[in-house]
Amino acid sequence: MTSPLRLTQTANEAEITEFFQKSAGQWRSERRYYTLPEGETKEMVSMITIRFLDQGCAELQKLAQLHELPDMVSLICGAEVIWNSTDKLKGRQESQGSTLFGVLGNILYRDRGFATSKPITAEYHFPNSETLCLRTEYNGSVFEEELKLIGNKYRTRQTIISRSGEQLMIGQYLEKRID
Repeated sequence: MTSPLRLTQTANEAEITEFFQKSAGQWRSERRYYTLPEGETKEMVSMITIRFLDQGCAELQKLAQLHELPDMVSLICGAEVIWNSTDKLKGRQESQGSTLFGVLGNILYRDRGFATSKPITAEYHFPNSETLCLRTEYNGSVFEEELKLIGNKYRTRQTIISRSGEQLMIGQYLEKRID
């Protein structure tokens, strides 16, 4: 049996472990997307389930394999996110699916991106213990996201999507924990 490459967490890893643990549960997400520069608006409602993933679990092992990480490297924690989204104005289902997140160092590994089904990575940091900031780049686009825990019952998110230095879309979210 091979042991993990590292046995201790960095400060960022400890913060993201706690952030994922606090985010676990069911959420109702109301979001609005603004397409720039025209300002077209799309409103969505999603039911989201977030499950915390412990180091060494099967999902994180699969994610590490997708990213072709060496067998001796173990993602320190992660989350599985399952969603079902409805167009608020049209009242019809828009999308459903799931994604896996795993953490090592200051890199967040995902099994898919916003606009691709291929595995991607994001750099992350914490300006404070309740706010996670991500930066993801692929296919010429940049995705900047901020997730903020507000107490135990609320989260806000904001996503800015850019290409060639021009902002294309802004997504704003209010998520309420379902008891």
